[in-house]
Amino acid sequence: MESRVLSRASVIAGIPHLRPKLHRGSASVTFASAKPIGAVGEGGNVIWGRQLRPALLLESSLVPRREVLKPVSAAAGGSDSAGDAKIAPVGFFEKYPALVTGFFFFMWYFLNVIFNILNKKIYNYFPYPYFVSVVHLFVGVVYCSVSWGVGLPKRAPIDGNLLKLLIPVAACHALGHVTSNVSFAAVAVSFTHTVKALEPFFNAAASQFILGQSIPITLWLSLAPVVLGVSMASLTELSFNWTGFISAMISNISFTYRSIYSKKAMTDMDSTNVYAYISIIALIFCIPPALILEGPQLLKHGFNDAIAKVGMTKFISDLFWVGMFYHLYNQLATNTLERVAPLTHAVGNVLKRVFVIGFSILIFGNKISTQTGIGTAIAIAGVAAYSFIKAKMEEEKRQMKAA
Repeated sequence: MESRVLSRASVIAGIPHLRPKLHRGSASVTFASAKPIGAVGEGGNVIWGRQLRPALLLESSLVPRREVLKPVSAAAGGSDSAGDAKIAPVGFFEKYPALVTGFFFFMWYFLNVIFNILNKKIYNYFPYPYFVSVVHLFVGVVYCSVSWGVGLPKRAPIDGNLLKLLIPVAACHALGHVTSNVSFAAVAVSFTHTVKALEPFFNAAASQFILGQSIPITLWLSLAPVVLGVSMASLTELSFNWTGFISAMISNISFTYRSIYSKKAMTDMDSTNVYAYISIIALIFCIPPALILEGPQLLKHGFNDAIAKVGMTKFISDLFWVGMFYHLYNQLATNTLERVAPLTHAVGNVLKRVFVIGFSILIFGNKISTQTGIGTAIAIAGVAAYSFIKAKMEEEKRQMKAA
């Protein structure tokens, strides 16, 4: 259920550019400059929408003209003299970028696993996926609104032309999100994620037959194990039903078209603002079907049954936290993508699916047949091969353009 939005802007939370400051005196000029913490990708200085900025304290004393390029001290205590300016210490995030990136991967996996587990637990006592999908998006929209309110990030203006471009993206996002939740509610989490492993196949098919892009034979061959593995897993899946299977397949198709429309809607707006606007539009799309398909049942007995089973406090708490985990893991996924190369992110995405499948089996005690286990493993291996080949091809294209 990843919601990755393409954006030319690499900064998630609008980190401001720090320009040199000019102090004019009788005979001196002082320059103070800084670069973002964490040099791995320009947009990697955000954790859950919070910006991490270096603190700069400019010297009040004048620096001789010959020392124009000398770094300005960051120490609060100041220097003994103008000529003894100290170099600002390297921050933790700049000194250990690999450790910070690893933390982002960990949080991405952790939030995704927690979301899937809590989401399924909710469906066990409140089987209304259309309403729960609305809650996911609604909590995310509230989170974005609060972030805009405090200026982290600053809300980017949107015009009619951009709105027209984002509406198809949001419509596909809404359909893919809802159908994923219908599948999660109908079958085991592990099986839904196995079927969703077919998403690269639909992406390749769309690129070949809709966008007219030539797909190398190596990519098609890497997808064969994915199709074979999903077929094997589906034939012997103990929780199999057609509602869950078809919904997961529709989700794959929806997210494929979302990728297509996202390429047409590329914008200079930062990805956090783009995702916020898409969430708002998708929420509007999701509300009518939830009211029509589940509204009467919810008012009649849905809410009352859930409250009777777990209590009002836990029911509201579960809905709030599942929405927060949904929004945050998507934000962390985008943030992680901006910190690493596409190949690293592709491998990480495959491993994330393995983690989700494995933890869901352990937590819920789902029994799987030997054939289902083998089929799932084959499908994941195929996705890994596809992701590796595709990322390598994209990297080679970028190197050729840069040459």
